[in-house]
Amino acid sequence: MQQKKERYQNSTSQNQKRNGSNRKGQHSREKRAEHKTRDFKEKRSFKEKSSPRFEYEDDYIFWCRKCNLPLIGEKCGLCGGKGEIVYLAQPADVRFCSPYEREVLADQLISAFGCDPLGNRLVLLNKIPGEDKTDEVLVDGFIFGVLRFELSKMDYSFEPSLQGAKILLKSAEGRKVELKKTNRHLNGKNVESGLIESFAGNIKAGNFVLVTAGNLSGYGVSHIGGVDFAALNPEKPETGTKVLRVRKVDKSEVSLHPETPDLRACIEANKKHLQVLGKNAINTIRGIVSRNEYRDLPVYVSFSGGKDSLVVLDLTGAALKQREFKAFFLNTGIEFPETVEFARDLCREMKVPLEEMSSGSAFWDQVEKFGPPAKDFRWCCKVCKLASAGDLGTGKGTCALPEEKGRQKQGNTIAYLTIDGKRKHESFSRARIAASETNPFVPAQLNIFPIRDWRALEVWLYVHWRGLSYNPLYDQGFERVGCWLCPSALAAEYARVKVLHPEMHARWNAFLLEWTKNRGLSEKFVEHGFWRWKELPPKMLRLAEELGISVLAEERAETFEIEVVGGISPCKAGGFSVEAGVKGIREKEAAEFINVLGKAVYAEELGMLFVRTKNGTVKYFSNGNLLVSSETKEKAVSLFKETAKQFVRLSRCTGCGICEKACPVGAIKIKDGKPHVSETCIRCGKCTESCVVTRYFEKIVPGLDEKLKV
Repeated sequence: MQQKKERYQNSTSQNQKRNGSNRKGQHSREKRAEHKTRDFKEKRSFKEKSSPRFEYEDDYIFWCRKCNLPLIGEKCGLCGGKGEIVYLAQPADVRFCSPYEREVLADQLISAFGCDPLGNRLVLLNKIPGEDKTDEVLVDGFIFGVLRFELSKMDYSFEPSLQGAKILLKSAEGRKVELKKTNRHLNGKNVESGLIESFAGNIKAGNFVLVTAGNLSGYGVSHIGGVDFAALNPEKPETGTKVLRVRKVDKSEVSLHPETPDLRACIEANKKHLQVLGKNAINTIRGIVSRNEYRDLPVYVSFSGGKDSLVVLDLTGAALKQREFKAFFLNTGIEFPETVEFARDLCREMKVPLEEMSSGSAFWDQVEKFGPPAKDFRWCCKVCKLASAGDLGTGKGTCALPEEKGRQKQGNTIAYLTIDGKRKHESFSRARIAASETNPFVPAQLNIFPIRDWRALEVWLYVHWRGLSYNPLYDQGFERVGCWLCPSALAAEYARVKVLHPEMHARWNAFLLEWTKNRGLSEKFVEHGFWRWKELPPKMLRLAEELGISVLAEERAETFEIEVVGGISPCKAGGFSVEAGVKGIREKEAAEFINVLGKAVYAEELGMLFVRTKNGTVKYFSNGNLLVSSETKEKAVSLFKETAKQFVRLSRCTGCGICEKACPVGAIKIKDGKPHVSETCIRCGKCTESCVVTRYFEKIVPGLDEKLKV
């Protein structure tokens, strides 16, 4: 990869001017690119030690300077020339700008600068880390600026790059600032009023502005508005008044490319690369599905109604012409109506059998108990998705996992294969996905990821090349088309729900407002999206401080409570014990479940439940007292935490049935909405691992280590 990148950079002549910049600037950019390639392995090694964030090697695309087209491979299919490397901010999931996003961009440019110089050019967007929806805008092979959705004002803003500012200055009618000619260094500096030659009246404090100073041009950020500047006395310049901060200015010249090719030309330029991508993905599907151990298993395509699963569905049809497969669609009950309709219509059009599994009202049935789902508390995924997914392939045969190093894996079987559109560039959390892996929450399912290395640009090129129908929501401003109230969706997308489906938005907003009101939180808490986290990240804490919004909910007694008494203490008879008070769990209810911990004896007449485990004993009394004992302090802590976890699991059980499906011996059953564990339980822990409640145990029972004085 390193040699490949260096070869591309060396093929670009240093004597050519890129986008009109001078030779010195061109040379320095090439040097930076070379250093980036050379230092990649060292940087990744450091990152792995200091941060879990993944570094992508394929963080670039190519650009044909002659045809003015983005390329996913080195060679242009139109002119035959080699493309120039364009590096992208990570995760580098670049995509075409949708019609709605293009309208937003045009509105921002016209309202701010009085012009939209981009016309009908191909515009790419590359998502970058930010407060909410934040995208680099790529035009003609360079970064034109950044389009972002600001949570403080719940609206978009546009920040030009140096090159974008130079393009805008040629036709801009507003937000321009002219500085007096000076020999001072301006980049990164605050400019006082005495240095201002002219200041546009439509500028407001905090606006990005276009800056000129003699033969220098670029952009900056205003400190004051046009009205305030006009109020300054021109006869007595107030040298202490800071008017703006210059971001970047220089002498370079930038022009837009004379060629403005369309999407059809872009597809033709990338056709051979798309054919290779498609062939490799088809071979991945065939290679895994045709293995001896999987040859007789059912094959499904996980179809969400999104672009990635659409491509995978098409690829699977090409790969498995002689083998039956079905599409399955998990209807969570909170899908966009457009998505449900599209999924059904497309499978009918492609003549692919569709198995739709619906969660019905599961979300609305459980939301009162769990509260709104959050990025760090996504109980909805298991209740609405995995509970239904676990039913897929039931009774359709099983297959042992392949042997590793001559030893068979124990207790794991594959009942069916699922071809999935998950991609590593979607997020840093998905960066390390393999070609195939078992689903940890649905162990009978083997997932295959044939397009894991594709970026959104390649997905969209494939969709248009193949002429595939796609979900209309993508043209309406949605980067993803999952559940319409998903906390992982962007606030910018949630704002679109209000416009497109006001009745759906009103229902959810009413719930959120009632939920926040009961906790002493303001409507602003909902309006600015704070409900999407249980533990607010630093960016949201800063926003709350900026807007003066309280994010501390009033304490409210829950049905279930567990309070540690005195931490860990030595027992007179030897060993250590932990005592606690528990509310909301009846000993009889616990007796029918606690076999999951160890062999249990319930003495109803004594009002006591006794459990013996390999690490110690648990005693639970009818008055709510809990006593956990073990031979060492560490084991006592471990057993108490496990006991608390199972009690929380029992108290918060939604009756979703995921644990029942995960049990390999059928020891667990859901009766009257509660889990019951028989004496046949082998205590393998799979039901606990699959439970949505235990996954968020530390958030449901926070500060347990502190209470235990660990």
